[in-house]
This record gives sequence, C-alpha cells and structure tokens, in this order.
Amino acid sequence: RRLERIQVNLGRIATYAFLQFVTQVKNSEAGAFLQQSKEGASAINREIVFFDLEWAQMEQQAADILLNAEETAPYRHYLNNLRKYADHLLTQPEEALLIELSPVGNDSWLNLFEKLMGHLEFGETKRSEEEVLSDLYNSSREVRKAAALELTEGLNSQLHILTHIFNTILAEKMISDRLRSYPSWISARNLSNELKDATVEALVGSTTKRYDIVSRYYSFKKDVLGLSTLHDYDRYAPLPAMPEHLVSWQECKQMVLDGFRAFSPEMADIAALFFKNNWIHAPIENGKQGGAFAHPAVPDVHPYILVNYTGNIRDVSTVAHELGHGIHQYLAKEKGYFNSDTPLVLAETASVFAELLIFHQQLETLENSAEQRAFICQKLESIFATVFRQISMNRFEDMIHNERRDKGELSPDEISTLWMKSQKEMFGNSVVLDDHYAIWWSYIPHFLHTPGYVYSYAFGELLVLALYQKYKETGKDFIPHYLHLLAEGGSKSPYDLLKPFSIDLNDEKFWDGGLKVIETMLEQVVSL
Repeated sequence: RRLERIQVNLGRIATYAFLQFVTQVKNSEAGAFLQQSKEGASAINREIVFFDLEWAQMEQQAADILLNAEETAPYRHYLNNLRKYADHLLTQPEEALLIELSPVGNDSWLNLFEKLMGHLEFGETKRSEEEVLSDLYNSSREVRKAAALELTEGLNSQLHILTHIFNTILAEKMISDRLRSYPSWISARNLSNELKDATVEALVGSTTKRYDIVSRYYSFKKDVLGLSTLHDYDRYAPLPAMPEHLVSWQECKQMVLDGFRAFSPEMADIAALFFKNNWIHAPIENGKQGGAFAHPAVPDVHPYILVNYTGNIRDVSTVAHELGHGIHQYLAKEKGYFNSDTPLVLAETASVFAELLIFHQQLETLENSAEQRAFICQKLESIFATVFRQISMNRFEDMIHNERRDKGELSPDEISTLWMKSQKEMFGNSVVLDDHYAIWWSYIPHFLHTPGYVYSYAFGELLVLALYQKYKETGKDFIPHYLHLLAEGGSKSPYDLLKPFSIDLNDEKFWDGGLKVIETMLEQVVSL
C-alpha cells in the first residue's frame, strides 16, 4: 500500500506535467517542467526498484504464502505478473542505473520527437500536421494531393533528425532486449500484454491472409469515384453522397451521448461527466499536440481526453472513441492503481465498441442507399486503418527492428524501402503508392513510444466485432457482462477477462470470424 501511494503521487505530478506540455509543446517552460518531473520520478523510482526485484526473485514457496494472504488479495494479479519478469530483470544497481539514465535516454528522444512534430509547419500557410492530414479526406482531388505533398515536404525538411531518432530508439530497444534476455523484439510487448506468442501469431497470420479484402475494396472505390488509378492520397476521398456538413461541438456531444444512452444509461452518464466537468481539450490550437488520446491519470482523480476537433463527421467518431477509453478508465479506477491499467490488447475494446455504437446510430438516420453506401464505406476505411493497416505496420516494425539488429544504423532510404514493402503487400495493385508516400513512416509516434503496440488495435477491432455480434444476438443481457469487463480493468489476464464470452484467442477461426464481418460489410456496399 505504501508503494501504491508513492506511485499515485508520482502519477499525479506526471499527469499534470504531461497535459501541460501536450497543449503547448512550443512553451519552453512547459517542456522544462515535464523534463523536471521525469527526472524527479526517476530519482524516486531508483530508490524503490528493490521491491520489484526482490519480489520477482523470491523463492516460490515463500511467495505463495504471501500471495495467499488475505491482505494481498487486491494485488494478487499484479504480484503474479511481476514474477513473470524474473528472468528479465537485472541486479538492483544495474536497474537503478538504467532508471537514472532514462530521462536523458529514451525519454529524451521521445520528447525531442514530440517537440519537433509540434513545431513543424506545413505548406505556405504554415498549417499544423493535424490540419494537413484532415485535407486527405477532402472531396477535391487537388486538395488531397496538395496536402500529401505538403506533408511530405514538411517531413522531408526534418527527415535527417527523424531518422536519427528512429535509429536511436531502435538501438535502445535492441540493447534493452539483449540485457534482459528477451528472444525477440516483440517478446517484451507480448509479456506486458499477457499474451502467448501463439495468440499474436494467430492474429497476424489470419489478418495478412485476408489482405485481399483491402484490394477488393479499393478496386471497387476506384470504379465508384470514376478514376483510372487510385493513388495513396485518394484512399480517404469521400464517396459521392457522403454527408459533409460540419457538426458543432454541441451537436457532437448530443449525438455521442444519445448513442451511448441507447446502449447503456450508465455509460452515457459517465460520458456526460467529461463534457460537464471540462475533462476534454477539444479546440485546435497553435502548439497543441496533434491526434487524440485519453489519459487515465491516477484512479483517485479522473481521466482526461485530448482531441483536435475540426467538426467533420470523422471527428464525432474520434470523440466517441476517446470517450470509450475514458469510460473504461473511469470504471476500472475502483480496482486501484496496480490493477486499473488494462492490458494494451484490451485497451482498445471500449473505444472501438463506442465507435461502433455511434456508427450504427448515425447510419439509421440516413434514408437513401447512396448515403448509406458512402457512410458504410467510410466505416470500412476506418476498420481497415485499425485492422489491416495496423498489422501492416506491425510487419514494418518487425522488419526495421530486425534490420537494425542485423545491419546496424539504417538510412532514410532503407527504412522507406521497408515501409513501402509492408504497404504494397497490403494494398496489392489496388492503390498506387507515389514516391512521396515512402517517408510517411516518420510521423507515426507509436513506433517510438510503444514498440510493438500497433497489433493491439487490430486485436481490439476484431474482438469488438465479435462482441458486437454477441450483443446483437443476446440483446440487453449482454450489457452488464460488457460493463463488468470494463470495470475489471487489468485485474485479470485477457484470457480470463474474456472467458464469460466463450472466446478462444489462440484459435485462428475466432479471428477469421471478425474478418468475415468486415468482408460481409464490403459485400453489402458493393450490392447497394
């Protein structure tokens, strides 16, 4: 309990420093305070690292006595997990040294990446990354192409620095894995996710076998758009009849809350707290970090959400997605600091499920088949981005980590070649990937912040498609089981958390079932 209190207090400081920084990355004082908080936490963690080491290396008989004690019951899963790292821990002086160096090591390179991307301006009007990426969804091909070229030009101006950051973090991961005796670059991530290698292999194998779904869809889209060739900047072009009206923040709030309430009043009530109490930072501001996230903070406070709201229909889905995370984090806080943090592979469950609820709510409001087709296509593209794109990025990660270990430092061209290989395998001949697309690996933060993370998105999407099917089959009886799953946080393994739903994660047939739902959606839009 004393250790928990220490970590909660550190978490409060870290949350404040991080949120201050991401809303004003150009502010040197905010950056300095974030670095100061990391260095302070490092100094404290250096003094308490003995607990993890001594516990992990304790004799099993003595550990069993403590694990079976009534006092440790709330921490049992967490303590059991720590012991799984016994073979990967160093001595206490070595662990303390790594902790002390971390603020000027990996963390410092990540901080540089965020500062660089936050300062980067695109095009003659010096727009933000978020504004340029938004144009890739514009109905005008000229606007989309211009945005692609602007993004590339901006990234190219800093490519030497971005490449160095990537190489350094890849090397840091290589050294860490060697020191900790992990057999491969992905082993530490799988252990952290509490997954067997066979589960991840089943997910990746099933998904790559169905890349044909991607090719079939984009060949269909090319014909619908009346184009002779579909280029990378055409991927997100809205189909004819796609609703393009802007949605005000108030309208977005109402749509999301209504969609949640139709499923579960409890879910809607929790989401309403985020709007009522200003737990969401929504406007686009100069110097604000791009993208979107939900930050769990610590269990005795509440989560925070950051989005960059432009008012398009996709942003409504993004808000629903992040609120799904927020609801998950809010419900799980009762499990305490050590058990509220959900394994990454289940961290996307609530967010993707929330997206799906809002999608079906919005679809019901569309009356003609052309609008329905366009809207379903947009959802399909979102699913592709979550499933097929993330697995293709997992394949890219696999290549760059192994190449870095085998050949040493990689040039921008070498990394770009591997990126294009992974993307061409997914798109086949359905999309022309122009030369400018070759460096688009360089702005994706997941490769740096959480190596190996991206397959969690595909895991979450395919799992949610299966859960949603169960909801449609069982109706309201499904809801309490689902909310209980969220409230359990990380207090059990993914396998145990999903037992009530009779899901076998090691069976490729389970993953094939989720992929079949996607294929059925494709067949539906082709027939409209």
